[in-house]
Amino acid sequence: MLSFEPFRVDVADEVLDDLRDRLRRTRFPNAVDGIGWEQGTDLAYLQELVAYWADEFDWRAAEARINGWQQLTTTYRRQRIHMIHARSPEPDATPLLLVHGWPGSIVEFLDVLGPLTDPRSHGGDPSQGFHVVAPSLPGYTFSGPTAERGWTPRLIAQAFAEIMGELGYGRYVAQGGDWGSVVCSNVADLDPSCVGLHLNFVVARPPEGERPELSQAEKRALEQMHAFRLTGTGYQEIQGTKPQSLGYGLEDSPAALAAWIVEKFRDWSDCDGDVERSFTKDQLLTNITAYWVTGTGTSSTRLYWETRQAGANALPQGFVDTPTAVANFAGEITKMPRSWVEASYALERWTDIPHGGHFAAMEVPGLFVPEVRAALAGKARLPG
Repeated sequence: MLSFEPFRVDVADEVLDDLRDRLRRTRFPNAVDGIGWEQGTDLAYLQELVAYWADEFDWRAAEARINGWQQLTTTYRRQRIHMIHARSPEPDATPLLLVHGWPGSIVEFLDVLGPLTDPRSHGGDPSQGFHVVAPSLPGYTFSGPTAERGWTPRLIAQAFAEIMGELGYGRYVAQGGDWGSVVCSNVADLDPSCVGLHLNFVVARPPEGERPELSQAEKRALEQMHAFRLTGTGYQEIQGTKPQSLGYGLEDSPAALAAWIVEKFRDWSDCDGDVERSFTKDQLLTNITAYWVTGTGTSSTRLYWETRQAGANALPQGFVDTPTAVANFAGEITKMPRSWVEASYALERWTDIPHGGHFAAMEVPGLFVPEVRAALAGKARLPG
């Protein structure tokens, strides 16, 4: 039986003082003239971001915003797991497990928690409220670093399913993107109490046997994914094979951590190459600082290594028969053909959304919230 303890983010002053000192002493590499983002994070932008981080960014304001929500921690197999537990004022609200991925965190959800939990106060239908449980993945930010092997998406799903039950949610729905999608798919596969699934990132293999003809849009999406694998997946190779070597830089240099993370927020969003069209500096740095102050830059990347080690055992072990909805945001890096998804999931809803990308809850909360409401609100109510 799990026990839960209240939690508040409270970073020591000396940690923030050390951060600012390191930022001001950053030794930047040179860059090829005019190269921009072609070889990775643009030098001029990173210098601008680091200067803002050192002299203007207000972590205490970000900390207070996170602490505006109830937070809990529990221990599962000797690993601390942190979560926001945002209860709705609506008595018939639907319990919702909301799971982030890499290199995100619960920070992604700060703009959607209010509308999801209290639609009455945000111009929505009161019947579409959610009790939100938003855990920090083990090894990520406020859950703290992992210290043992084995934290695959499948094990994380087991932990999250048990947490939902221990919190008193006998029936619930799940929503995830990136690793959150893989974890929530496993939750649906493992736990019959999960009665609805919503994914804004989904990976599926081609169906066996005769394959349906793909649309032109689906063919273009597969071509784009192929191009991404050729030029944009270096992070997967290093994180999936030698995360510890990478980690020495991520833990010692906040500038290195920022460069590693902000590149992904730019490349995976619907920003047309300008990351601040999608996210403010404060949003980016709240997420990055959460990694820095918890020392989880390295441990977060281990999820790639663990998944490679586990192979198919890290994934759902068969057809996911939980009613499933998929939201395809225009800027998402991975968009699978519908027929492929139908071969792996009990697909009930498919929505193409014209704006937003991989971090949809953070980038386009005004599109993310109504999509989740339409797909999942009321799903966990008992029939009749």
